[in-house]
Amino acid sequence: MECARAPVWPKRHTKGEGVSTQHFKFWPANSKHHLDAPCTNVFYNAEVSARRYPDKPYLVYYDTPVSFARFFDEAERVAGFLQQHCGVRTGDRVALFMQNSPQFVIAYYGILRANAVVVPLNPMYLTQEFQRCTKDAGAVTAIVSQELFPRIEPLLSTEDLEHVIVAVYSDYLQRPTSLTVPDFISAPRLSLSAARVTPWCDVLTSALQPAPLIAGPGDPCVMPYTSGTTGEPKGCVHTHRSTMHTLVGSMRWYSSQPELTLLAVAPFFHVTGMQGSMNGPLYNGNTVVLLPRWDRDVAAECVQRYGIATWTGVPTMVQDFFSNPNIDQFDLSSIRRLSGGGAAMPATVAQRLEARDIQYCEGYGLSETIAATHINPPDRPKNQCLGIPIYDVDSRVIDPVTLRELPAGEMGEIVICGPQVFQGYWNRPEETARAFIELDGKRFLRTGDLGKEDEDGYFFMVDRIKRMINASGYKVWPSEVESMMYQHPAILEACVIGAQDAHRGETVKALVVLKSEWRHRTTAQEMTDWCRQIMAAYKVPRIVEFVEALPKSGSGKIQWRELQDRENSVSQERAGRS
Repeated sequence: MECARAPVWPKRHTKGEGVSTQHFKFWPANSKHHLDAPCTNVFYNAEVSARRYPDKPYLVYYDTPVSFARFFDEAERVAGFLQQHCGVRTGDRVALFMQNSPQFVIAYYGILRANAVVVPLNPMYLTQEFQRCTKDAGAVTAIVSQELFPRIEPLLSTEDLEHVIVAVYSDYLQRPTSLTVPDFISAPRLSLSAARVTPWCDVLTSALQPAPLIAGPGDPCVMPYTSGTTGEPKGCVHTHRSTMHTLVGSMRWYSSQPELTLLAVAPFFHVTGMQGSMNGPLYNGNTVVLLPRWDRDVAAECVQRYGIATWTGVPTMVQDFFSNPNIDQFDLSSIRRLSGGGAAMPATVAQRLEARDIQYCEGYGLSETIAATHINPPDRPKNQCLGIPIYDVDSRVIDPVTLRELPAGEMGEIVICGPQVFQGYWNRPEETARAFIELDGKRFLRTGDLGKEDEDGYFFMVDRIKRMINASGYKVWPSEVESMMYQHPAILEACVIGAQDAHRGETVKALVVLKSEWRHRTTAQEMTDWCRQIMAAYKVPRIVEFVEALPKSGSGKIQWRELQDRENSVSQERAGRS
């Protein structure tokens, strides 16, 4: 297998002359600017760590350990079953639909061992959302958890699903624990008699051996779904090479040693948790303490019990952790660093962490880049900052209309070129072509995010070109929510925008024009309740406002930007009065 050589970049300190290097002076100590990521299948990391640390716990799940050797063995068994029973072939897509758990990680690597492609789906998805993604991916085999199985069970009567493996979280609660275990985790195994369905325990006991591992660095590895710049979900095709680059880079950037224990609270279906809390630690040989659901008391107890050094989470999670009135009852001295992204860390929270001598490093990445492309340097972080471009990343700020590169301090669209950038959107060549531009002979991803770069080479987010709401770190695409809301018989027109929220940062607001015959027959609360039945909870409009009409352009398009600007102005006025 042939690896890419280190890129030779022209040095410059002003825009328009090639790659910027001014941020190199803030680079992590004892680290090169180029990363030699292994040219191997990502699954090979499981085999290497199992041979290096066979008896060491890789996962700790409510005090039950899963060793590296056991993890490797069970992933092999899953792979054998997928190939021999489900007929999964090289390059096939397999859906993975569950919350953080040992089974999620084992299934992820079992799919890779079968030379197939992981399609991780948000466990908050309801039936329609799940079906939309699996049909698009062509995934006819799925590995799901027991509490989510009722959502996909209706699809078994169609041709959309041919094989389903159902896992029960409580199977891995094998030791007594004093930690508070959520009911959905401790729930016992239910009897499943449906055709095409196999319990996880039967998959393991079948002990089927997989065929040889043949997928190489340039083959597809994982396909997370994103809505990109529109509301229609799209699969981001990542190879083993691009996935390997960020999982290794996330460990190398912070000089993480195998002896450190990590807490996994970011969801594994999302690229941030997937790379920083699952794939990276496996490659590195770290022990990972798993929490499928955020609980600040349990998290604090785990920090104390296992000497946890770090974890990745959204700012609201960190804020909640340290707002715990009982926090001083726990020994938190092992915490070295916290990291995250998805939203800027409030300055007051950052100051609170500094008072405890805990560093919080913000970063920036996309599903299209399989996690971070920018991270703050550990020795020189800046607050409410995306960070600097990491290993082998060329990132610039351009005028979104003329595509001209802009000087430091000017606002424009952030574009990225690097080895972690995806191959394209699954089966969407036109949208893939629109996502890229060429600069200086290189292919750059257009992020759709407005930002600026300071004189030191640090990047800051300013606004978004693409229409997106960031609710507690979850990306909500208004056009997707609108399309689902139009299923309600009372709605004539709808426009979804973001509203400021003290806890979530942003929340979802829907402006609705009712059909004349429905006026005074429904309420805003009834509409919110109806939405909860067809879409994931984070997408549900928390605010529904009935209006007489929506502003439109000359061509008849609803002027969502005008409505968003009005909402922002009202929020600013409220903030000024308070």
